[in-house]
Amino acid sequence: MPTRLIGLAAIGLAAALSMPANAQLLAHKDLSLTTALAIATTAADNCKGSGYRVSVTVVGRDGEPLVQLRGDNASPHTLDFSRRKAFTARTFRVASGEIANRFKQDPAYFAVHVPDTAPSQGALPIKIGEEVIGAVGVSGAPGGDKDEACAKAGIDKVADQLK
Repeated sequence: MPTRLIGLAAIGLAAALSMPANAQLLAHKDLSLTTALAIATTAADNCKGSGYRVSVTVVGRDGEPLVQLRGDNASPHTLDFSRRKAFTARTFRVASGEIANRFKQDPAYFAVHVPDTAPSQGALPIKIGEEVIGAVGVSGAPGGDKDEACAKAGIDKVADQLK
C-alpha cells in the first residue's frame, strides 16, 4: 500500500509541475544592435559637431551595455560615467536629470544605494509607448543639459522604429 501511495503522489507531483506549461510567455521588444548603434553614433556625432568630446553608452532592457563609444580625446572617466547615467535612466525609467533633481531636493532619496547609478543629467530612457526598453547616456559635454540634448538626438534618429 505505501508503494501505491508513493506512486500516486509522484503522478500528482508530475501533473502539478506540468501546469506552468500553460502559462503565458512575456512578449516584448528589445533594441537591436543596429538600432543601438544608430542611437550611439548619432548622439556622438551630434556632440562632436558642437565641439564636445564625449562618450556614449546605450543599455538594453536589463541595463546591460549594448554599445559604448568613446569619442576622440574624450576624458577617460566619460566612458564609465555615460554607462552609469544610462543605467540610471533605465533603472528609474526617467531621465537621469530627473533623478539628479530628486537627489538635490532630498539627499536621502539615495539612502538605499543602487549600485552603478549616477544622479547626473545626460541620459534618457528609450521607450516604446510607456515601456522602457533601454536608455542612452552621454558624458563629456560642458553640462548635463548638452549631454542630454545629444542623447535626445540619438533617440530622435530612430523614433520611427520605436513604435
